[in-house]
Amino acid sequence: MNNTYKYVVISPVRDEAEFLPRVIRSMESQTIPPVEWVVVDDGSTDGTTEILLEAASRNAWMNVVIKPDRGERSVGPGVVEAFYYGYERMRTSDYAFIAKMDGDIEFKSNYVETLLSYFNRDQWLGSASGKIFLPQGKILVEERTHDEMTVGAFNFYRRDTFEEIGGFVKEVMWDGIAYHRARMARWRTRSISNPTLNIIHKRLMGSSHKGILHGRLRWGRGQYFMGTHPLYIVVVALYRMIERPFGLGGLSILTGYILAAIKGMKRYNHAGFRDSLHAWQMERLKLDTRLEQLPAPKDNLYSSVA
Repeated sequence: MNNTYKYVVISPVRDEAEFLPRVIRSMESQTIPPVEWVVVDDGSTDGTTEILLEAASRNAWMNVVIKPDRGERSVGPGVVEAFYYGYERMRTSDYAFIAKMDGDIEFKSNYVETLLSYFNRDQWLGSASGKIFLPQGKILVEERTHDEMTVGAFNFYRRDTFEEIGGFVKEVMWDGIAYHRARMARWRTRSISNPTLNIIHKRLMGSSHKGILHGRLRWGRGQYFMGTHPLYIVVVALYRMIERPFGLGGLSILTGYILAAIKGMKRYNHAGFRDSLHAWQMERLKLDTRLEQLPAPKDNLYSSVA
C-alpha cells in the first residue's frame, strides 16, 4: 500500500453491542482498508467483547485489546485513557494518518478514500472529518458544527500533526483542544460538507450515558477547562437552546461552565493557547481577528461539494 494511504484507527468502546455491528460493517466495506484498527474494549459486559473477537477472526487488520474494567464509564478522560491504552499496543508503526473513532456510528464505503483525497490535495490540512448526522424518525438531521471543528466521533490527523501537538489531552474537550492546537501549529482543520463523508451518529453529540442534560453540563465544564471566553460561552448556550432538549440544553451548558468557574476547576494551560482560542472565538463573533493565518485552499476545495 502506498504510504499516502496508510492509516490506523483507534476505537475506545464500552457496552456498544447495540451499535458495533454497524461500525464493523462500515470498516469492512472501506475501499481503502486500514493498516490496523485497534478496538479497545474498556470493561464491556453486554456482549461487546464477543462481537469484536468474532469480527477480528475474519479481519487481519483488526486488533482487539481488552482493557481492565475501571468499574464505570468515564466520558472524556476515560475515552482518551482508553485511546492511549490502544495506541501503546498498536502492532504497526508504519502509517501516515491516525484516527480516533467511536463505536456507535455508520459511514459510507468510500469515506476514508474520499477524506484522504482532501489531505492529498491540501498540504496544510492537518486534521479532518465529515459532518455528523442524527437520525430523527425517517430523516437525518445535521448536528451543527463549525467548518473548522473536526468531530470527535471520527476524526483523522496526519501523523506529523498529531505528534506535533502532543496528541490528545486526557480531559473533556480533548477534541476541541486538539484541533485548536493544530491551528496554532499552522495546520488547517476541517469538518467537510460532502455527502460521501456524512457520519451517522446513533447518539446526540455531547449527550451522556446518564442523559442529555448531564452531557450538556459536562460540555460546559469542558468549555471552562479548555479556556473558552465567557462571552463566547453565553453565545454558544443561546445557540444550543434551539436544539433538543430545547432551552434546557443550552442552559445546562452555561450552568456547567459557571459551576466549574465557581469551584475553581483547573484549566488547560498550554503557553499561548488561551490567547489564540479567544482571538479565534472573538473572530467568530466578529469582534476580533485570529492570530494564525494560512494560505487559502486552492480551487474552492472545500466548497465545491458543500
